[in-house]
Amino acid sequence: MNYRPYALDDFDQLYSLEELCFKPPFRFSRRMMRALVQHPDSATWIAEQSSRIAGFAIVEWNAHKGETTAYIQTIEVAPDARRQGVAGELLHRMERSAGGAGACSISLHVGAENAGAIRLYESQGYKCSGRKENFYPLGQAALVYTKKLEIASAGGLSIATCVDVKSERKISAGS
Repeated sequence: MNYRPYALDDFDQLYSLEELCFKPPFRFSRRMMRALVQHPDSATWIAEQSSRIAGFAIVEWNAHKGETTAYIQTIEVAPDARRQGVAGELLHRMERSAGGAGACSISLHVGAENAGAIRLYESQGYKCSGRKENFYPLGQAALVYTKKLEIASAGGLSIATCVDVKSERKISAGS
C-alpha cells in the first residue's frame, strides 16, 4: 500500500469511494467533499494500491483563543482493503499532519454502533469524551473521541502552546 497526500486529479476516485462507503443520507455531497479536500487548513491522505484509491482520510485544524485543535472529518477504506491496517496508517498520518500544524488535540465523531471503528480509535489512544444524540441523519447517536497530540517542535523549542481545558493552564512542549 502506498500512502501519499491528495492531488487534485484524485477527486473522482475519492468520491467514488465515498459513494461505496456511505449511502444517502450519510454521504457527503460532491460539493461538500470538494470543499473539505480543498480547505487550506486541512490535509487529505490517500491510500493507494495498484493505481486505485483504497482509502482516504481528511483532517482539518483551526486556532481558537490561542489553541489549535484538529478534527477528523472522515476515514474511509474500501471494503476489500479493510482489516489490513489501512485505517490505522491513515489515522497516524492525519495525527502527524495536525501535530505539524500545531494542533494540541484531535477529535472525531463516530457512530455509537460502529464497533470496529471504536476499537480502532481506542487502540490508538483515543478516549471517549462524550455522546451526542441525533448527531447523524435518521436520529443516530455519535460518540466523541479525543486524543492529545505531541506538539511539533523545531530545534527543541516549542512552536505551539496548548491550554489544558480543565485548568486553563498553558502547556508548552516538554511540560
